[in-house]
Amino acid sequence: MKTIDRYILKKYFTTFFFAIFLFTVIAVAVDISEKTDDFVKSGLGAMQIIQQYYIAFVPYIIALLFPLFVFISVIFFTSKMAGNSEVIAIIAGGSSYNRFLRPYLIGGLSLGLLLLLMVNFVIPKANAIRTTFESIYVNPNSSYDPLLPENHSIYFRIDSFTYAGIRNYDTATKSGSIFFMNRVKGVQLVYSLRAENISWDTAQQKWVLKNVFERTINGLKETVHVDRNKTMNFNFQPFDLSRDDYAKDKLATPALTNFIQLEELRGSENVNALKIERYRRLATPLAVVILTLIGALIASKRVRGGSGAHLALGFVIAAIFILMDRFSTIFSTKGNLPPEIAAWIPDLVFLVVTYFLYKKAAK
Repeated sequence: MKTIDRYILKKYFTTFFFAIFLFTVIAVAVDISEKTDDFVKSGLGAMQIIQQYYIAFVPYIIALLFPLFVFISVIFFTSKMAGNSEVIAIIAGGSSYNRFLRPYLIGGLSLGLLLLLMVNFVIPKANAIRTTFESIYVNPNSSYDPLLPENHSIYFRIDSFTYAGIRNYDTATKSGSIFFMNRVKGVQLVYSLRAENISWDTAQQKWVLKNVFERTINGLKETVHVDRNKTMNFNFQPFDLSRDDYAKDKLATPALTNFIQLEELRGSENVNALKIERYRRLATPLAVVILTLIGALIASKRVRGGSGAHLALGFVIAAIFILMDRFSTIFSTKGNLPPEIAAWIPDLVFLVVTYFLYKKAAK
């Protein structure tokens, strides 16, 4: 790594981390002002609020605006370099334009890798802490409350041929009063199970059924079996049966992938939203690299208006990127746009923009 690489990377990282730190402080201050009454009502001390909420809120807000601040930071310091004729000096010193962009690519890949690790493993854990705190102390009437029992009946598909239901399921005790399961072959019922009670055994990590009545049907023949207690290893767990709007945000990527497969078997309506979240965890880190290059290509040219003109253009491009991301998500969750395409549309469009900007700037 040569001096020019260290020089640009130093400017890149210091500008980005300072900007994200400054915004995080502002975001925390605004959030405190909005939730002051909730914090007072909770009866928690300052250290408890920090440990149970803000230690998770800070990573969440950083990841939320990570690509945007990468883009703005690159435009800001590169525009300053262009205004001071540093870019001209670098090119005139014998470096090609590709050589000038190399440290930007290295910096973008480094931050993209950092974000990749965060959104796939760190942020889900942070979201679990943050959303639990909010559901208890901030939004107690939300659709998810881990402290209050929720009695309701649920019906779902276990696999392509098996359907099940639990009546009066209690998310607090992880048990239901009646459980039934039917397996079909074509249009015929081939297996039926009924139990007076179903409960989750935490030690065995399995479901325990009581007073079980099983029927196996083979044409005109029928076999009946009765058990007082029966342990079953189903492919669903208590988490899968709880009503949680934040489920996709709280699962690490391997768990989210398994959850998507289970929801597909059940024929759930929110599978597209889960898939978009899964693909976006790969698309967003790539967007960091793309936006880094776009910022360098735009701001490296000295223009009238200096940094102000570059920043104004940067905010417009960032707004277009965010709007495109939102619209593609809506078209996928509410329409027929495949989630594989919806999550990658902003990256693909701006990758084309990067190519044309590079062709123009390289000349």
